[in-house]
Amino acid sequence: MIEIPTGLPAELVPLSWLLGVWEGSGVLDYKLGDASVQREFGQRISFSHDGLPHLNYNSYTWVLDDDLTPLVTETGYWRLGRPLTEGDPGPAMLPSVGPRPFATAESVETLRNADGGFDLEVSLVHPDGVSELYLGRIKGPRIDLATDAVMRTAGAKDYAAATRLYGLVEDHLLWAWDIAALGQDLRTHASGRLAKVD
Repeated sequence: MIEIPTGLPAELVPLSWLLGVWEGSGVLDYKLGDASVQREFGQRISFSHDGLPHLNYNSYTWVLDDDLTPLVTETGYWRLGRPLTEGDPGPAMLPSVGPRPFATAESVETLRNADGGFDLEVSLVHPDGVSELYLGRIKGPRIDLATDAVMRTAGAKDYAAATRLYGLVEDHLLWAWDIAALGQDLRTHASGRLAKVD
């Protein structure tokens, strides 16, 4: 059963099942030519909100070895995909003008797409010089995302595209991540199974 917290902005209700801290493990298995990079890892993901119509996202992973060696981190924002209006803050620190749009359940329902779900925008930043913009959709407890843009610093490793799939299955957050990187086409990269711990 999905519980919707009180005080949640109406636009976040479709994403409310993600809220909280999730922890578990996963498998990295990425084929590079004839070789394959394989690791088991632990992961902790946090989804929170600050009263604005987006979720804050943080992920930390570590190798499941004797030293629990840190692996990667990423941070970002998840929000329903829609045009911004004068009632939204920004750009930069400019305040909103007028009432916040989509402040009621009825108005959020008007954002449903032709498939009965909602369009989704996810911005992720990695400390290794890669930023990703994902577009996709959420329908119930399933999320499908694909990169619309990948930006890299001059020193970042080759990384061209990605897809991600998230789902709530038997109270666990399951996810899969495919990437096109290091000269390879889009292929299986990693997956995980996490339980809510907070």
